[in-house]
Amino acid sequence: MLSVFYPAGRISERYDIKGCEVSRWVEPAPEGSPLVLVLKDLNFQGKTIDLGPQRSWLIHQMELDTAFLRELNVLDYSLLMAFQRLHEDERGPGSSLIFRTARSVRGAQSPEEPGSQNRRLLPDSPNALHILDGPEQRYFLGLVDLATVYGLRKRLEHLWKTLRYPGRTFSTVSPARYARRLCQWVEAHTE
Repeated sequence: MLSVFYPAGRISERYDIKGCEVSRWVEPAPEGSPLVLVLKDLNFQGKTIDLGPQRSWLIHQMELDTAFLRELNVLDYSLLMAFQRLHEDERGPGSSLIFRTARSVRGAQSPEEPGSQNRRLLPDSPNALHILDGPEQRYFLGLVDLATVYGLRKRLEHLWKTLRYPGRTFSTVSPARYARRLCQWVEAHTE
């Protein structure tokens, strides 16, 4: 999680999203508590991620990433998200963290350049971060927990959960269905 939530200062909310509902609720910490919780899908109900023009990039990137994981027969991964409210000087074209970092390293860069907001901070490091600035918030995003293969054990778990939770969505489904569902969740919860 540290590779996605870095730097942790000013992060107001954290979510672990799988695009399903069974066991996907965490009791939020009491107001003013120093406890930092990672919330889940059901905690996100009624909320949206406001990306503006960055929405299409995120949807496309999710399709590419989940297609790759589907080909590897992987499931049970999560979209880890964190939100950070933007300061006044970080809002508007050319003022994002990416542009400010690029200006300090390479000089001025045009905010109108295609895909310029979709840069990764620290791109040459092993845990490059995806950071997108919306109109009001900065979003830290990353796919995590990529090691679960859809083998016999997961197929049996799918059968058991189908019987135990009829009509509900749960994490143990085929990699194709898992990828499609997570992409649909991102489409439904972004604007």
